[in-house]
Amino acid sequence: MSLEDETGQVNVVCTADVWNRFRRVGRTASAMVVAGRLENRDGTVGIKAGHLHPLYLKVPTRSRDFH
Repeated sequence: MSLEDETGQVNVVCTADVWNRFRRVGRTASAMVVAGRLENRDGTVGIKAGHLHPLYLKVPTRSRDFH
């Protein structure tokens, strides 16, 4: 998946095990915190996720899913 904020976008890699454990957060949270390891390979920066935490916001949000 990719996450975006006002500074840009980052790719997040979830192994099958991590995705199976945190699928509901990944699919339903309007905002989340990704705990994991930052990786930089051949100039490409990404996060290998270890845990997905929902982030509860006090303002209404909507996902911008461009599929």
